[in-house]
Order: sequence, then C-alpha cells, then structure tokens
Amino acid sequence: MRTLVPAETLVYLETNDLAAALQPIVDAKPFKEVAKTKPDFSALKGVQLAVAVTGFETSEEKLTDEHSVGRVQPHFVAVADTHAFNYQAVAFAEKKLGGFVADIYDSEPKLERSDKHGGKYFIWTAKDGRKAYALVIDSIIYFGNDESAIDKCLAVKRGESDSVAKAGKVKSADPATLASGYVSTDGVAQIANIVGLKFASEAGEDSEVQSAIAGILPQLIRNSVTDVAWTSTKTEQGIEDKYQVGMPSEIANVLSETMVPGDRIQNTVIEQLPADLPSVSLYNFKDPRVAWRSTVLVAQQKTDSLAGKMIEEFSKILFDPYGIRNPELFLGSLGYKHQSSRIILTAKLAADSEESVVVGVRGDDQATIKSLSPDMKQTTKAPPPGDGLNVWTAEDGDLQLALDDDAIKIGSRDDLIKIHGSRLGGLENLRSDALRKLATSNAPITTIGRDSTTTLSLVDMLAREGHGETQSVSTYFTETRFTKSGMERKTTSDFGLIGAIIAQLAQD
Repeated sequence: MRTLVPAETLVYLETNDLAAALQPIVDAKPFKEVAKTKPDFSALKGVQLAVAVTGFETSEEKLTDEHSVGRVQPHFVAVADTHAFNYQAVAFAEKKLGGFVADIYDSEPKLERSDKHGGKYFIWTAKDGRKAYALVIDSIIYFGNDESAIDKCLAVKRGESDSVAKAGKVKSADPATLASGYVSTDGVAQIANIVGLKFASEAGEDSEVQSAIAGILPQLIRNSVTDVAWTSTKTEQGIEDKYQVGMPSEIANVLSETMVPGDRIQNTVIEQLPADLPSVSLYNFKDPRVAWRSTVLVAQQKTDSLAGKMIEEFSKILFDPYGIRNPELFLGSLGYKHQSSRIILTAKLAADSEESVVVGVRGDDQATIKSLSPDMKQTTKAPPPGDGLNVWTAEDGDLQLALDDDAIKIGSRDDLIKIHGSRLGGLENLRSDALRKLATSNAPITTIGRDSTTTLSLVDMLAREGHGETQSVSTYFTETRFTKSGMERKTTSDFGLIGAIIAQLAQD
C-alpha cells in the first residue's frame, strides 16, 4: 500500500487487514459490556488500507467578540484495496463511504457522480460547504477531504512522483502487526507548530506568555525529534502500541545516560494510593535531580539564547503549584535514606480534577524544607487523623506538604486526607492490579489510567446502540524508556491508538 501514496506524506498509517485491525476493539471487555450488538467486519476482511496526511490547515472560529478557538484540519487521503470486483468497490464507496460522510457532517450531503481519471468519481458536499471526495479505479478506492491529495496519489500511480515506499522511511511490518505508521521529519515540524498553538491557547490570557510558548515549544520539538514510528499488535493484555521517537544522537545519548531507572522500588509510595485512580504516573530515576537537570539543559541547547533563559525560568514555574521554589534541591532530597527508592509519583484522585497529588520517598528533610517556597509555613493543623505528620501549608491553607514516615506528600488538604492511611506492606496487598503493574515495572517513567468516555464514543461510532445508561471503564498502561536512538514508549490498552482515533471522530 505504501507504493500508492506520495513520498512527501507527513503522517502515514497502514494495515494489511482492516477487519483484523478493528476486531480487537469490539472484542475488548469494556466494549462488549456496553454495546447491544457487536459490529460485523466480515466485509472488511482482507481489505488493505493506507492513510496519508499530506498537510494541515489551521483556521480561527470566533465564539464571542472577545474569544475564539483555533481549528486544525488535516488534509488526508485514505487508499483502500478492496480486492473485490470494480462494481463492488463502487457500491461500497457510494453507500458505505456516503453513510460515513453523512454521519461526520451530521446531515445528508449533496452527492455528485462523474467519470474521471479512468474511474468513478464522487463528491459529497455538506450544507456548510465542507467536501469529501472518492475515486474508484478497479478494486482500489481513494477517499479524502482534499482533492489535491488524491491527485498526488494518482501522480505516484502514473510514475510521475516517488512513493513513501521508495523514500525508505517506513519499515516493513511483522505479519502479526495489526497496523503501523510513521511521522516524517516534516510532519514533526508541522505538528510541532500545532502543539505550540494548542499549549499557548491553554496558558491563560497573558499574551506575552502565549507568544513565548507558541515560539519556543515548536522550536524545541523540531530540534529534538527527527521522526516517529508506530506499530500496533494484539496481546493477551490488550492492544499494544509501540512508539519509537527518533532523536538527534547528541540528545539521545544524554537522555539515555541520565534518564536511568533506579534499583527495584519499594512500595512505600505506591501503597499510599487508593485503588481505581483516574491516572497516576511514576518516575523511578536513579538520580531524579540529574534527570531533571539534563532535560532542562537539552531544552536550552536546542533553542536560541533568549529562549534558553526563558526555559530555565519556566522550568521553575512548573513546580510552583506544589509549593516548591528550588526544583533541583527538592529532587535531590528524595530517597536520601533509601537510595534504591528515589521515586516520585503524581496522581489525579478525581477524573474532573485539574490538580494532582505528589508523593515521593522521604529523604533529607532539611533539604526538602529548604527547597520550599517562602509562603510554605510549618503548621500544627495537620489533615485528620493527624498522627505522625509534619505539615507545611501555603498562606491560603489549601496546598499542603506532609512528611509522613517514609513518604513526602504534596496536595490539597482534601486530597491528603484521602491518601493518608496505614501501610499495607507487600506487593500482594496493593489495592489493584494496576498498582501492582506500576510497582513491578522497570521503566523510568510509567503511567496507568482509566477512561470512561472512549468506550461510549466507540459504541456510538461502531455499534450505534448501547445498553441504556450502562458505562464501562477502559484502562491503559504506558512505559517510557530512553535509548541511544531516542525514546521508546509502549502502551497497552483496551482499544489502542486506532480505537482512540475512531473515538475522536465520534466526538468531533
């Protein structure tokens, strides 16, 4: 399939069997618990599919006179080899793709049919002017939201331009792979601009801060990431997505030497947490201070001098919500008494909360206290039950830091009450399977999470009807490691990246 899309493709996805790639999603336990019926993918069996994003279009939509929201529209073409007769492929395009377009546009679009490029050509036009295009030649269907993207594929077909396959960037996938993909260097650069705009828009109303983020973040990503490769496979634990993030050798070497995991961790920190948290990330570094310092220094080296100074200041601001003035001193104080357990974790205790609780292994108390912001004062008003706690609190009385036996805990007063409790002791006594996964991973960065919205979106998109108010929670488990070639991330989840993309389509 990669011989059918242009070499200048920014983002590329492919599967050699569309039905096989979709089946694990509907076979997942959360989907079956909610959907009344399981969709039949037999018509898609053996269908090969390639999706190429050839560009991104940004626009601004005004919400009020004072506020607007940015929109990003990828220009894409999906190329499917149905391995069917031409009349079957034409019928599939007209009926199935037409129905899909109607669902996406939330109305019945106007359809134009014609003979073009040696095949059957379809144009769907929504009431708001949006268009979708399809071309059927023999058994192959070209479908997209950008007519020029289809033209580029036809140029490849005629031998007038090179394909992604000839560029040699997309590696051959293992037969067991459900799907695979690639983001080119140019793709990384364009996505970096989008990421910069997104984070800038979420950074508050200070225009100077927004401008700084929009300028620095894309520069940092472009200079730190060369490309991204992705594969998806089915395992007994769920769908496994592997991401290989390529980096320049000088960055990869530094991070692989400083982002080193510590020795086998103790459960002192993890057992503080209640079961079934929305999300929790554990950072298990041999030296957290060195890991943080190397990240900041690399970021400074990959930007200009002015941006480098701003990064240094901004890196300190990231710790302000936790009452920490000196990040390096704080991170260096962890695990002073437990060199094998120099870990720290962040967790959200409620799905709708914007705040996180931080828990770390207690070490050099004097250094910890010295690292705090001046407005953090020691108090006798400890969270109940209050036994064995030394507490520092901010002026507003809500943010608190507690030194509790072997743990440092930072969070709101209410959150610290929720996680304060007796030690359970022992891996077998951790409150959930997810926490046990967290405790046994040897990755420097590990994240577990629960999601209650993706299942409903997938059922709405693929099965149309669920069991009334029935809800089911899906889970994910992510491990991040650093190598001499870049960063490796592996996520095991119920629905995988493909499911997340489909769910996003339903939400949009």
